[in-house]
Amino acid sequence: MDKILLVDDDDAMRGMLKMRLSDEYETIDTGNPVQALELALQHKPRAILLDLMMPDCSGFELCQSFHNLSYTARIPIFVVSGESAGKYTEYMKSLGAAGYFEKPIDFAKLKARLKTELQSRPQERRTHTRVRMHLTIKLKGSDVAQRSFEQLTTTENVSAGGFLCPLSVDLSESSNLQVFLSGAGRELYVGAVRVVRRENTGTPGQRYAFRFVERTSDWILQD
Repeated sequence: MDKILLVDDDDAMRGMLKMRLSDEYETIDTGNPVQALELALQHKPRAILLDLMMPDCSGFELCQSFHNLSYTARIPIFVVSGESAGKYTEYMKSLGAAGYFEKPIDFAKLKARLKTELQSRPQERRTHTRVRMHLTIKLKGSDVAQRSFEQLTTTENVSAGGFLCPLSVDLSESSNLQVFLSGAGRELYVGAVRVVRRENTGTPGQRYAFRFVERTSDWILQD
């Protein structure tokens, strides 16, 4: 049974959502928006239902956080709010929301929309949680012509098992590279990686996904 995360500071509303959705989904809920991100990473929900007006952290901020975090970016977020859809729908779309439902909720439409959205988005299976974290790294190795190179680059998509970064060098899928964290006038060896995916080949936006084959305890994330 697919999991749905409910984020709403109204206890009665969360109770109603759980009751009306429990026949088709396993629900995890919280009235604390600060806890919502932790629950999303822990339970890996297929969709998130999100209220807008909450204390401490608004639904606007939380929607943007979900959308910006690599691991949760592909989870569809549906706003469930007492605020007018006409007032906020387009803005919420710009923050990454997949849909907007005004309270009182039309549960038939909500269930139909959830079903359609989840069928169109295969569930992602990742060994490691990816997070947005800006790092400057240096890669050293050999290109497809066996020419040695070293190149400084950056990544904002990292996990305990690897990272995604732009790189202008042509590499084969069997390429193994040394990785160094760079900053504060020094370089720190953190392991060796191999290519697992190449994107935007031959363009200025070319980038590679790398997976560690050897990793030291100095890498920024650990299992």
